[in-house]
Amino acid sequence: MTLRVNHDFTQRVVIRPNDYQWVPSPILGVERMMLDRIGDEVARATSIVKYAPNSQFSAHQHTGGEEFLVLEGVFADEHGSYPKGSYVRNPIGTAHTPQIGSEGATILVKLHQFDPADTQPVTLHTESQLWHPGLIDGLEVMPLHEFQTERVALVKWAPHTQFSAHTHWGGEEIFVVEGTFYDEHGSYPKGTWLRSPDQSQHCPFTKEDGALIYVKTGHL
Repeated sequence: MTLRVNHDFTQRVVIRPNDYQWVPSPILGVERMMLDRIGDEVARATSIVKYAPNSQFSAHQHTGGEEFLVLEGVFADEHGSYPKGSYVRNPIGTAHTPQIGSEGATILVKLHQFDPADTQPVTLHTESQLWHPGLIDGLEVMPLHEFQTERVALVKWAPHTQFSAHTHWGGEEIFVVEGTFYDEHGSYPKGTWLRSPDQSQHCPFTKEDGALIYVKTGHL
């Protein structure tokens, strides 16, 4: 039977760090926290993947594309090194062999979720990129990728920032990179992953610590 984790995309899902359940991968030194998944070892998947220092993963091809954000440490392969904050998109048909150094690495990764026509490779070192003013005071935005209705960005929230209620046409996915994110449904500390379905609504805000979030919209 095909493995299914949070596979109903019409349902809202919240996973906080206290909910993490790390699962060993087939490769020694590599663990995964499955956020959503449809499939077994080759799957449509969203995961947090933790690489131990000096670990490596076998060579593999991205038959459905790969997108990742480096949360901690340095991810590396034969194409380069990607320190904390790096955002990478490897389109369908690309391949690599991850080789992790002494710092180890933790990444947020999405597999098998590319449109076949989305062929643009992306490598951004976000800690050296410029921020753009957001829609309201207290918000700064760093666009990462756009294709058709899909939008991916980092959004920096100053402390005590209130955004208006809005509807997620095509859904919304958030990962809290720093600080604490809030809405009328609850609070979401660093490391929380939220997935909200098409046409869901909320009214987000921050408190004294602000927040940095990875946001993907229009893809569900």
